[in-house]
Amino acid sequence: MAPAPSFSDADGSLFNFVVRDGNGVKGIVDSGLSKVPKQYVQPQQERIDKLSATLNDNPPIDLAKLDGPDHDQVVEEIARAAETLGFFQVVNHGVPIELLESLKDAAHSFFGQPPEKKAVYCKGVSPSPLVKYGTSFVPEKEKAMEWKDYVSMIYTSDAEALQFWPKECKDVALEYVRTSIKMVRKLLEALMVKLGVNLDDAKMDELIGLKMVNMNFYPRCPNPELTVGVGRHSDLGTLTILLQDGIGGLYVKVEENVDGKKKGEWMEIPPVPGALVINVGDTLQIVSNGKYKSAEHRVRTTSTQSRVSIPIFTIPRGSVKIGPLAQVVEKDGVARYREVVFEDYMNNFFSNAHDGKKSLDFARIY
Repeated sequence: MAPAPSFSDADGSLFNFVVRDGNGVKGIVDSGLSKVPKQYVQPQQERIDKLSATLNDNPPIDLAKLDGPDHDQVVEEIARAAETLGFFQVVNHGVPIELLESLKDAAHSFFGQPPEKKAVYCKGVSPSPLVKYGTSFVPEKEKAMEWKDYVSMIYTSDAEALQFWPKECKDVALEYVRTSIKMVRKLLEALMVKLGVNLDDAKMDELIGLKMVNMNFYPRCPNPELTVGVGRHSDLGTLTILLQDGIGGLYVKVEENVDGKKKGEWMEIPPVPGALVINVGDTLQIVSNGKYKSAEHRVRTTSTQSRVSIPIFTIPRGSVKIGPLAQVVEKDGVARYREVVFEDYMNNFFSNAHDGKKSLDFARIY
């Protein structure tokens, strides 16, 4: 076996190898590295202490019950979770379990390819602006990088997805978008009913007009206690649907004291077989005038095996203006956010390193 390459800080060789040449974190791990390079060592306050986190013990919400006599009770459960934690898990969600298994396999098969096969999708060379392969979040701006590689695919139409998405995962990723969108609409309808808002189809499409599927790959890590897979952040869109594999590593920050959990503490979300994780994004926090909370979350790495997770972000199209809904502002008597063009919000979000829920400041009224 060849000796592990040495990367000196001075000449930026690690950055070039990982980011510019498209080797990703997986490239460092595959090169035989036995300890985490210092570019990935997080400051003490950002590290994830598994032992001090509480465990999520909320049972998943059964979405099949939305179509039966327990409809109102399930709507209550969904709204309460969105108001307190900004996150919940669902079962009987309409996405076939076999498809969820195929998605995990497809992610492993994409990231298992030689680096040059993945690097064709790097920003600047990708055959389409809809597909981007990368690593960390904004590596140019991060003090410590995140231990994660990803491929991101924006859905505009079936035809474009079939033409441009990577062949290793396009069919299953497309089916994932198709089968989950009904569920997203149901969830959004339930949340709007609880706000006292009636959204017509056009308004609903404004909020979830674009879908972005990511496949995230967290290579096994020699020192997981020093790194993070993803730093503290909230998602920018309306609702996120997340498939975790069985390894786990997702942590959500408790927004307020509820059910014996204390504000500010981190709660681990152990994977439930067959369940999907749903979390509220910034857009929904803004349109609900703060009633629904976008979930601040982060991801720990693991030393035993590589982990995959596959989120779908449902987001407005760039030209859509987002702001608190008029009916909600009327009821609250005050608007807590200004109206912004979503593309401006998105550009701000993607041009800064992860920093909790700071992204919301862009639209906040003080």
